[in-house]
Amino acid sequence: MSVPVVLVHGFGTSFQLTWVANGWVDLLGDEGREVIGVDLLGHGTAPRPHDESAYDDLGARVVEALPADGQVDAIGFSLGAKTLLKVVAAHPDRFRSLIVAGVGANLFRFDDMSAVVRAVRTSEDGDIPALGYFSGLAQLPGNDREALAACMANGGGRVSADELAAVTCPVLVVLGEYDFVQSADQLIDALVDSRLVTLPRTDHARTPKSFEFIDAALDFLRSQT
Repeated sequence: MSVPVVLVHGFGTSFQLTWVANGWVDLLGDEGREVIGVDLLGHGTAPRPHDESAYDDLGARVVEALPADGQVDAIGFSLGAKTLLKVVAAHPDRFRSLIVAGVGANLFRFDDMSAVVRAVRTSEDGDIPALGYFSGLAQLPGNDREALAACMANGGGRVSADELAAVTCPVLVVLGEYDFVQSADQLIDALVDSRLVTLPRTDHARTPKSFEFIDAALDFLRSQT
């Protein structure tokens, strides 16, 4: 029996928008893989609380979605990647392999997120591209700005190098050449077993749509069997 693949989306989107609409679920199905899709709290079909403290443990919905026994492979983008890293660090025995994309130096910085939270809540981005990116996500049909602002203000906590040392499974780190979360060096150094794939001419937003990302992910998953 094949190992299921858990898919976790990025901020402001959903399992449907990130993984179904971009063809990932169909392609994994062609590989004979069962997909477990997760919508993070505040997103998609998940509850949408406006209290920041509700987002202390974004990984809880991932853990709830895991099969009763056995291991899974997992793929996460951006906020979903950070969430998966924390979940795998806490439950290393449940994961055979992990693919994370759209994360890097941002995991270790203590940035003031107030401007991003304000852009998500009000759509005022000051013509700053990074703020415009998050503001645009908040405006996608069906999104709840206040829930997303609360999620962004919290984000499920930081990731530490000590935490990441507990991630023992093989990890593929995927990062676009023009992604604003550069670089992945500290993340690679913190992981026990990892390698990096750089997507040429690719920014953060285009990463889930990248054919190079999809090909690298499928090759990596095949190598685990």
